[in-house]
Amino acid sequence: MRSFLLVTLLSALACSSQPAPRPAPASASSPTPAARSQASAREESVETDEYTRYELLAPETNSFRILYEVTAISPGATAFFNPIRKGSVASGERVTDRMSGEELRFDVVSGEEARRTGFARADLDTEYIRIRLPRPVPASGGQVRLLIDKTYNDPKSYFAEGNAVVFTRSLGIRRNSVVLPAGYELVACNVPSQFLTESDGRIQVSFMNPGPGPAALTLRAKRLP
Repeated sequence: MRSFLLVTLLSALACSSQPAPRPAPASASSPTPAARSQASAREESVETDEYTRYELLAPETNSFRILYEVTAISPGATAFFNPIRKGSVASGERVTDRMSGEELRFDVVSGEEARRTGFARADLDTEYIRIRLPRPVPASGGQVRLLIDKTYNDPKSYFAEGNAVVFTRSLGIRRNSVVLPAGYELVACNVPSQFLTESDGRIQVSFMNPGPGPAALTLRAKRLP
């Protein structure tokens, strides 16, 4: 009996001296679909820090000037592609490097050509202004700041209605401003905006688009008495 008790006690001590098994390392959690989407968007982003200024020209022209500032950030890129809005006729294009003031060369290409020469996400039914960058975008967080100046003729976006003018457009970037024709005052705007009077007397309407999608802007202005 004593031998049995001694063997049992020694067995118990041997078992207790064995190191406790280590817990299995926690596996890294898989990124959520939202996180994957955000990472993919960062990887695919080709521009940032955009600002658009629309200058409404004489109402009878149905035309407005666009001054679009944008920073190209796609590592290694030697060209930047700016779409021409469907339904608009572009003219007077001019592109400058904001760092040096140098005027840059560009041409107008089809969506297919844009895809072939560097813009994989180009819409095949859209034409693009293909801009030759003054230097490749550095791979380590570099950038090239551009100013694109062009005029659109678009009777569906800008037109006279009685004694007023209407500007209605879907605006996809965050920072925008619209400058009314000389001699006009704002009477209605469907988005919260800030109104400023410029040095030449024209009224500037500026706003931020905080949403994830385009802002459907509609504003009305009438001629001052």
